[in-house]
Amino acid sequence: MSDDNNCNVQNRSARTYQFRSVGTQNERYRENRGRWDENEFPIGIKTPLELGTGADGLLMMHKNLADQVHDNFRNLILTNHGDRLGLYDFGANLQELTHELGSELGDKEAIQRITKTTSKYAPFVQLVSFEAFTDHRENSHVAKVGIRITYDIPKLGIKDKALEVVLYSTG
Repeated sequence: MSDDNNCNVQNRSARTYQFRSVGTQNERYRENRGRWDENEFPIGIKTPLELGTGADGLLMMHKNLADQVHDNFRNLILTNHGDRLGLYDFGANLQELTHELGSELGDKEAIQRITKTTSKYAPFVQLVSFEAFTDHRENSHVAKVGIRITYDIPKLGIKDKALEVVLYSTG
């Protein structure tokens, strides 16, 4: 009867490796190196999710830092408190303001929420202007309530970039 915890180590021959010492195999490095153009290296997953094609892999990827930041900023603005696991205050929490957007008090509250979440989670974004709009064209019972935010990102040389998001409200 043998016990695995008390087995005789001297009768085994084994090699011990450090994970750091293995590195990337030359073949795999050459294979991946030719997969993307140097200016087209994937940065992050594009949202909303789409199946990838070609070098993207499983999902479509952003290959431009400005596009990735814009996508992340849009997701930050559209996220409501409690949507992000572990970060309860992540997002602008605008959904509850859909009926008030377009009024002076509603717009001021939205601007304050956007400013607060941007300064905490995307401090590199400089907010420039805010505009609220309502569109009743497609359906008289459901209004498209949206906002248009203009912003700059000086470190990336981005000036006057616009983000438009639509929230739906009952009519």
